[in-house]
Amino acid sequence: MPKSKASSDAADSSAQEQRRLQMVDIARLAGVSVSTVSRALNGSELVNAQTRERVAELARSLNYSINLGARNLRLQENRTVAVVVPYDAASRQHISDPFFLSLVGSIADALTDRGYDMLLSRVDAERLDLASRWFDSGKAIGVVLIGQWRHHDQLNEMAARKLPLVVWGGEMPQQLYCSVGGDNVLGGTLATRHLLQLGRRRIAFVGDADLPEVWLRRQGYAQALREAGVAVDPRWEVAAPFEPGVATGVLQAFCAAERGFDAVVCCSDVLALLTIQALRASGRSVPGEVAVIGYDDMPLAAYCDPPLTTVHQPVAEAGAELVEALLGQLRGERAGPRTLPVYLKLRQSAPGTAA
Repeated sequence: MPKSKASSDAADSSAQEQRRLQMVDIARLAGVSVSTVSRALNGSELVNAQTRERVAELARSLNYSINLGARNLRLQENRTVAVVVPYDAASRQHISDPFFLSLVGSIADALTDRGYDMLLSRVDAERLDLASRWFDSGKAIGVVLIGQWRHHDQLNEMAARKLPLVVWGGEMPQQLYCSVGGDNVLGGTLATRHLLQLGRRRIAFVGDADLPEVWLRRQGYAQALREAGVAVDPRWEVAAPFEPGVATGVLQAFCAAERGFDAVVCCSDVLALLTIQALRASGRSVPGEVAVIGYDDMPLAAYCDPPLTTVHQPVAEAGAELVEALLGQLRGERAGPRTLPVYLKLRQSAPGTAA
């Protein structure tokens, strides 16, 4: 028995020494003291934000984590979840985007109902890995990230570190992290099939297919066209971002230059409204000359002119699914991707009967 305890003590001592050596390395590389590294990793406000971020970056590169999140969970001291909304640094997309705002509200409701707090934050969409700092510092027990953006690899790296993480988005190949999202392929298919049933054959697609969810919606769009024997025309694929300030100019230029399309599938309701404005500015009527379908079914969709036909996403249910998936990970459960059903909500911008 004494020998076993001695072995255990030796192992603990070795682990502590390894962690001390790692902290020394981090301090040397960051050009600060070991005590500053310790404070930075614990999220102390005595260390400025720039230094805390530099130390956290070095800690990640050395696979060093103080894992205060797990300790606090065991002690039931921390019931805070970080909800992180990426933004495009060039366009400064606002968190007030209707879809983001609705989804964040849904997550907040689900956390409140379960007795948890929400820490709302933003990260540059090019540095999604920075979302991990809230867990690494012990300020949050896990992270809900709104959107995959273009860095699927960074999300996989966070999952490989065993970071409690759930992402709103579509299921992608070689995915290690847990995602919750609407059935994007089905959404793109339903919208395009409906337009084809209305007799529209020259259907444009609006959305940046470099983004995973949009790429999946485009897959559904192309699938429906192929089923109908209609070729995908690259002239009518418009890589408009979700940010209205940038998308407005892109859509106005497209509608002014291209006259051959008779319908549009848009990857958000805001993009659909901007498309309708651009069409009218170019002298074309909706839905008479061009039928338009949006995506998300935000409350504003029912009140625009004309009321918008759109793919309904279950935003209210999404918050609960995201939170349950994260809490499941914290309980030690394996969290696979979850795909939520979508359906087409018919209104006047593309009237008709559902398939």
